[in-house]
Amino acid sequence: MGHPRVSVLRSLFIGAVLAVMPASAQETGGPAARPAEPARVPFGVGERLEYQVKYKNIPVGSGEMEVLPMDTVRGVDTWHTIFRLHGRFLFYSVNDKYESWSDSHTLASLRYRKDIDEGSYEPKHTYEIFPDRREYTEDSKPPKPSVEHPLDDGSFLYFLRTVPLRVGMDTTFNDYFMADRNPVRFKVVRKDTIDVPAGRFPALVVQPIFQSKFFSDGGHAEVWLSDDENRIMLQMKSSVRFGSLNLYLKSYHPPQTATPPVPANGKPPTDTAPLPVLPPIPPRPRD
Repeated sequence: MGHPRVSVLRSLFIGAVLAVMPASAQETGGPAARPAEPARVPFGVGERLEYQVKYKNIPVGSGEMEVLPMDTVRGVDTWHTIFRLHGRFLFYSVNDKYESWSDSHTLASLRYRKDIDEGSYEPKHTYEIFPDRREYTEDSKPPKPSVEHPLDDGSFLYFLRTVPLRVGMDTTFNDYFMADRNPVRFKVVRKDTIDVPAGRFPALVVQPIFQSKFFSDGGHAEVWLSDDENRIMLQMKSSVRFGSLNLYLKSYHPPQTATPPVPANGKPPTDTAPLPVLPPIPPRPRD
């Protein structure tokens, strides 16, 4: 069994990611042909986001989301992303990695790997995901049911960044790659302007609604995404049984070669100018 106070750091991020998903991901009739061109996305190789993790306002760790060099899975070109989590609380430490390989044309997850290092608790698992068969395998175990457009823990936020969000959106989805863990619900509740270590930013606030043994009955979780075409996760706050766990953006490193954003009207842009570096709002003058 994992150490409860350390494992919840991981669950804070993973749990909220699973719940933050737009309705358009599930609005499909039957099997769709793979698009001929890669999906237009607001991220690129080399992008890195760094986060501070706090428990009751006490720093207990850090997290990183990074887009690694492009890769292939079973002959399909893929985005390769990684989430690293480092933490220490009292006598416990954590050094976890979660890797995702997503089809560059559909953004469906094709492979997901987690490498957990929490003292004596060190599980490592690789999931091979087959959208065409709606199946996945865990290590050498027999296949289990999946879904048509599977998304894993790590690929959810990247897919979310390609879809327009609006205040008032309230929906469920069924695209998590483990079919028996669907559906999940989320709401876009309001706009906000927040201060994080990386600066001050306009944001959309998303409220995930999900089941987790780590979150208290009636607990509350919210995710702040940048209110621009980048849709970067700026902040995450969640109530748990023994307090509150929060993530805050410390720094943003833009891609080496940015790709054009997906426009809100669904039409391709007229140029291919690189995305701007995420601009903070200047701080308010102090009295």
